[in-house]
Amino acid sequence: MSDLEVRLDDGALWLTLNRPEQFNALTGEMVLALIEQLRGATTRDDVRVVVLTGAGAAFSAGADLGGENAQENYDAGSVDGANLLIRAILDLDKPVVCGLNGIAAGVGMSTALACDLVVATESAALTLAFTKIGLMPDGGATATVAASVGRARAMRLALLSDLLTAQEAYAAGLVTHVFADDAYAEQLGKIVGRLSRGAPLAFAATKKAVNAATLGGLDGAFQRERAGQSVLLRTEDVAEGMKAFTEKRRAQFRGR
Repeated sequence: MSDLEVRLDDGALWLTLNRPEQFNALTGEMVLALIEQLRGATTRDDVRVVVLTGAGAAFSAGADLGGENAQENYDAGSVDGANLLIRAILDLDKPVVCGLNGIAAGVGMSTALACDLVVATESAALTLAFTKIGLMPDGGATATVAASVGRARAMRLALLSDLLTAQEAYAAGLVTHVFADDAYAEQLGKIVGRLSRGAPLAFAATKKAVNAATLGGLDGAFQRERAGQSVLLRTEDVAEGMKAFTEKRRAQFRGR
């Protein structure tokens, strides 16, 4: 079974992260597959809207940090991959909807926030979580979060890695819709259907204009995140943070 499930349904391209036992933690292969599908959708006349969602209880727990060599596996190339994924979502001239079916953490949250609409279950939650393992937010989150909630709340979310419920995220302007869990699938389908039947040229022009007005500094954010993450990835703190994550304990950071 593929780690990325792809299906086309009445003009909607559904991309489902499919590692439910790992809470849909993103591997490099999954990121590349997502980028390929998103870029390919640009020239597909049969695709009017893209839906990105997860299988099981989570949307995505972020980068896959499992295994003994997590610090070696997560490197500057991983940051580049995340940035290319976010850029593919933003540059696609068709609406991209995040079906936030559960927790979105780390780069999983970065990916969700890059989507044009974020439709959440009431039980879903979001957390940047990067600082818990000694890293800084990436995937453009330093720009997208601040664009949504302002500097003060962006600092809170980035520094403290607070967990936001779906309702809190809606109130803060991070998600666009929240539905009761038992109504979520039907309501998500209705929103996707409206987009698939809508005016594609108007959607493309609107998306381009809104993103230009709110995310003009995204490329600079990508560069700063990559530079900062490259330095942090060589620190003892990150080694301790990733080890603590694997061992399910609180990290002991020493500023080295």
